[in-house]
Amino acid sequence: MTTLWAGGGSYQAWADYLEGWATGRTDGPPPPALDPEDLPADTWQRLLVRIGEAVSLRLQNWADAMITAVSTAPDEFSAGRALAQSRVGLREVRALASHPSLPEDFSKRLLKAVDQRTQNLQSAIETELDGAVAKGQDPRWVEARRRTVRDNRLTAVLDDDARAPAAEAPHVWSYDPAAGRRRVIGD
Repeated sequence: MTTLWAGGGSYQAWADYLEGWATGRTDGPPPPALDPEDLPADTWQRLLVRIGEAVSLRLQNWADAMITAVSTAPDEFSAGRALAQSRVGLREVRALASHPSLPEDFSKRLLKAVDQRTQNLQSAIETELDGAVAKGQDPRWVEARRRTVRDNRLTAVLDDDARAPAAEAPHVWSYDPAAGRRRVIGD
């Protein structure tokens, strides 16, 4: 009992981790493994509520940032890049929702809710594009954006293993395209 009061125990470690994680902080140690016997039933309930709230806040912040990035993109390449890069944030949310320390039934429900919100957001983006022509947008722009949204769909993360660690954004453009290259001239 002394470790519970002196250091906060596993509940406090999870609470501290969730507080930072919900706002997008990714540094710091991962939360400790939990055992059902570690916490009383009411404490488990409080922890599960905190996890749900943290996932909801992180998902909302992620969606707001993604929508801002896509809507302010100057061209389709930039919009596609914003969509592709935003999937990294979704993978992080799905990874926490399926954390091995969480009770399996809670983890499945939470992951299902995250996946449903992802599908709903993808549908909402496409529905918004359907109404854009009626609001006076250029039909060619709408079709180009629709193609970009479908080619870089957010729901692609649903095909990934949720328990796999979130991968970094691909560094496709990390080389200098203006750097000198070697030319090979055949005989």
